[in-house]
Amino acid sequence: MKTANQLVVDANGQIETLAAEEAIKLKDDGNVVFVDLREPGEVEKGSLTGAVHVPRGLLEFQIDPESPSHNPKLAGKKKLVLYCGSGGRSALAARTLKDMGVTNVAHVAGGFPALQKALGGNKPS
Repeated sequence: MKTANQLVVDANGQIETLAAEEAIKLKDDGNVVFVDLREPGEVEKGSLTGAVHVPRGLLEFQIDPESPSHNPKLAGKKKLVLYCGSGGRSALAARTLKDMGVTNVAHVAGGFPALQKALGGNKPS
């Protein structure tokens, strides 16, 4: 049996990982969509302005154009930059999206706290 940590390590070996500072540079790029995978209670504490909120458990359904839950904000050729509370859920989600055929996807190492720190400790806006 693999541990959750081993799954995250395996995922990180197969996906693009961005440092928070690199991700912040993409914030105003019209060809990038930030996807906040945290749960609603986590998002209430702050998020990036313009990020699409999709709780991790719903991502596969919202990305799938054939799903009744499809989110059109996730469709198209834009790069998806995923983040969560620490980087684990986003790494697993990025690998899953790659398995689904989404090729232009990355995740933020360290998640939301790293984004906060890269923005000088302020809550991202």
